[in-house]
Amino acid sequence: MPFDTIDYTVDGHTATITLNRPDALNALSPHMITELRCAYDEAENDDKVWSLIVTGAGRAFCTGADVKAIPGDGKVINERPYLSTYEQWEAPQEGTPPFRTMTKPVLTAVNGVCCGAGLDWVTTGDIVIASDRASFFDPHVSIGLVAGREVVRLARVLPRTVALRMALMGKHERMSAQRAYELGMVTEVVEHDRLLERAQEIAAIVNSNAPLAVRGTRLAIVKGLNVPLHEAEMLAESFRERVTRTEDALEGPKAFIEKRTPDWQCR
Repeated sequence: MPFDTIDYTVDGHTATITLNRPDALNALSPHMITELRCAYDEAENDDKVWSLIVTGAGRAFCTGADVKAIPGDGKVINERPYLSTYEQWEAPQEGTPPFRTMTKPVLTAVNGVCCGAGLDWVTTGDIVIASDRASFFDPHVSIGLVAGREVVRLARVLPRTVALRMALMGKHERMSAQRAYELGMVTEVVEHDRLLERAQEIAAIVNSNAPLAVRGTRLAIVKGLNVPLHEAEMLAESFRERVTRTEDALEGPKAFIEKRTPDWQCR
C-alpha cells in the first residue's frame, strides 16, 4: 500500500521501513504512527518477509514525537478516537515495533540524530547498528516532560548511572555512536554511506539461517527476559520442541550431511 510518511519496500526476504519526514527530522506524527502500525503488520503477515530493517531518511533517524502534534499529556497516541483501542490504555508505544508480539527480527539502522521516542527502536530492536554520524540523547526533561518509557527501557540496556545521566542531562548532552558501541547500546558503527548496505548484509546473513528457528530463538530471548531463569529455560525448550516438528528442522541436518546449502521453506 502507498504511504505518505514512510517508505516500505521488500527485497528478497527483507522488508525495509524508512522513516521519511526528513524536513521534520522524522518526528512522529499521529499519521506516521498509524502508517508504521500498518507497515509492521504487513511485514509480520507477509510469508515472504523473514526480517525487517528500520532506518531514516535525511540527517536524523527519529527525533521523537512531533511537538506540533503533541496533546496535553505530552504523548502522541494515534489517529483513532481517544481510548477506542487497547493500545491507548497501555504505555504509549508511538513508533515502537510490536516487539512483544511479533516473531520476525527487527534490525535498526540509526542514520543520524536519535532521541526521545526514536530511542525505542534502539532499546527494542533485535540487532542495532549505527552510522558514525549518529548521536543519542533524551530531551524530555528539557521541555518540561517526565522521561518515561524511553529511559525506563534505556536503564535496561545501559548501566544505571549512564541511563540516569542521559535522562537528567536532557538535550544538553549527546552520546556519540562510538560511545554507544562501547556501552553495548549498538552492536556496530558503520561508515555513514555504507549504513543501509551493511544493514542489508546483516539481514541477508540472518535470512540465510532457518527462519522458524530464528523466530523461535528470538522469542525465547525476548520473552525469557521477563521471567525467572528456570521458567525462561522451559519456555525456550518449548519453542525448540515446536520447531523440531517442521520440515526445515529435517532439511538442516540433511543439507549438512550432503554438504550443500539448505533450502529453507519456512514450514
